[in-house]
Amino acid sequence: MTNTVLLRQRIKASGLKLQHIADYLGISRAALTMKIENVSDFRQNEIKKLCELLHIESAEEKSLIFLE
Repeated sequence: MTNTVLLRQRIKASGLKLQHIADYLGISRAALTMKIENVSDFRQNEIKKLCELLHIESAEEKSLIFLE
């Protein structure tokens, strides 16, 4: 389950728009929102790409956001 608060903080800090992130992941903006809000789950490849885009490098932070 995604920690919505922490992920939204990282997205806001990055200055990136949700549409840009969705395009980078190859999904729609609506699908990204559903994943952020835990309506659906991120796939492993999406988590990897999202971590690269948002510069989430530590395993601890990745776990806090995506595995809590």
